[in-house]
Amino acid sequence: MTKAERALETRERILTAACEVIADIGFESISMRKVAEHAGVSKALLHYHFDTREKLFAEAMTHSFAQTGKDPEGEVEPAPVALARILRSMLPTDAELRQDWKLWQELWVRAQRDAAARHLAVDLYDQLHAWVGGVVERGIASGEFRDCDVAGVGTLVLALCDGLGIRLMLGDPRVDLDTARRVIWRTIAPVLGVPEVLPEV
Repeated sequence: MTKAERALETRERILTAACEVIADIGFESISMRKVAEHAGVSKALLHYHFDTREKLFAEAMTHSFAQTGKDPEGEVEPAPVALARILRSMLPTDAELRQDWKLWQELWVRAQRDAAARHLAVDLYDQLHAWVGGVVERGIASGEFRDCDVAGVGTLVLALCDGLGIRLMLGDPRVDLDTARRVIWRTIAPVLGVPEVLPEV
């Protein structure tokens, strides 16, 4: 392994550890020492890669989003299946995505008081819009979706995922994961001109 590869591996390990610690105890309670211990690196090495908590938080959020927003490799899925997979990724459907949701909740709180966090949140939402919009545009081009307001569909999907995702995180007994996914799909299906039955992913 080259020096550059080792540095990249260390950086990835630190970011993964930061995501876990922030999700576990919240950004306001973390220290660089706690993250360094969790990552199994020295505090000096952590500071070499990230000189402030704020930079570490921003990079951790970007890292978390990059992991969530990965499309499966291999052949291109039908657009409805790809969109259903995105919906699954944007809800707290498993332990890893619940951790991502905790990070988003930390970001929402920080964005109310911190301009840098606010800009980061808006940028990440822009990327989510592009992710959803790209699949919708592909579906329109292939004839799988009817022509529609792509930006409007993206806004609707994000709003529904945020609203229902919060209730799932709260453990609201009136909303379970299957219900949330079906509600979102039934809402957007008429706009896209597809059956209201959620595709299997």
